[in-house]
Amino acid sequence: MTILVTALALLLMAAPAHAAPRVIAVLGDSLTAGLGVTPEESYPALLQARLTREGYDYRVVNAGVSGDTSSGGLRRLDWVLKQRPAIVVVALGANDGLRGQPVAMLRDNLLAIVQKARAAGARVLLAGMRLPTNYGDAYNREFAAVFAEVAKKASVPLMPFLLEGVAAEARLNQADGIHPNADGQKIVAEHLWPHLRPLLVKSGTTTTPPARRS
Repeated sequence: MTILVTALALLLMAAPAHAAPRVIAVLGDSLTAGLGVTPEESYPALLQARLTREGYDYRVVNAGVSGDTSSGGLRRLDWVLKQRPAIVVVALGANDGLRGQPVAMLRDNLLAIVQKARAAGARVLLAGMRLPTNYGDAYNREFAAVFAEVAKKASVPLMPFLLEGVAAEARLNQADGIHPNADGQKIVAEHLWPHLRPLLVKSGTTTTPPARRS
């Protein structure tokens, strides 16, 4: 009996513990939260489905809050980082622009978010945003340039425009002309995937986290 118990104990010790899935946190606003569509139709949920389908052991946390700005995202970041994400997708800025907030403030907030997430050990993907033409050429150019500037300064990958192929396409948006419908959310997920894919690792693969920054 003693031998049997000992053998069983050794077997249990040798068996590898099931690792929890890595976390991808998508920090965003109503575009990420999926305003006007079901939770399953939001692009973070569609990314989750694709990750599972393609054999990646990740859990996607939809950290989108309708109406949120880059300032709000920065305030919420500590909560997001409690999830110990391996990857953080930063998809903020639309509401900053729609409210005409200073571009310098958007730049500072995004940079702080990216740097803080990287310091916590997460890889970061920054998603860019553009504004409707009625905000003026000068402001629009300065606004759009912020995302590339932050990505370059922080050395993180950039998806140039979150709504590429969706913005201004009536058939892909809800009646407000701003928020993607279910079909539009599919396009967002499809276009985001090639930018996210290089940051992923397959199950059982170990990786070295990005260097922490002071």
